[in-house]
Amino acid sequence: MARPVEFVYEDVLTNAMEQFWREGFEASSVQKLLDVTGINRGTLYNSFGDKDTFFRTCLDHYSKLVDKDLAASLNNADLSPWDAIEKYFDVTVLSVTNKRRSMGCLLVNSFCESINYDKEIQKLVKAYYNTIRKALLSRLSEAEKAGQLGSGVTADLAADVLMNTLSGLRVHSREGKPVKQMAQVVSFTLSTLR
Repeated sequence: MARPVEFVYEDVLTNAMEQFWREGFEASSVQKLLDVTGINRGTLYNSFGDKDTFFRTCLDHYSKLVDKDLAASLNNADLSPWDAIEKYFDVTVLSVTNKRRSMGCLLVNSFCESINYDKEIQKLVKAYYNTIRKALLSRLSEAEKAGQLGSGVTADLAADVLMNTLSGLRVHSREGKPVKQMAQVVSFTLSTLR
């Protein structure tokens, strides 16, 4: 009788997620996924399904990081709208580890590569990304109602500007842009919207 394969589910997911995050879906071969997770091919397919299904599971795992960052910042009712927005950029880009910063964002990376994915994966990535935009828009709507947006700036426009800034910072962080320069971009962008 064969022994059941033992592995720590969360560790396997984290290691696979980081592989997809670093190199993307296409470059993350099944063999690379096996190497980083330490599981065998049979365990991968029996426990996680094919590569597409495994990627979807890893995206869901990544969404827990997104939710944690949102809870600490944009969804924190104890913070004012602008403090929450500043905190979001801090917890997602500026204060993260060098390792995490150098990988950028799994969602942004996937957008850049998603033309090769099936439509279901594209929808999934967009849905996770829209979760961030909705949280930003909610706080910016509060700021707009309180008269805290600059002249001619709407909450919707500000959300688009901040999402573009966030995506750009994630790309620049992969390129190794110094944190100090990225912090200046955040500060400048926020000051133009207030």
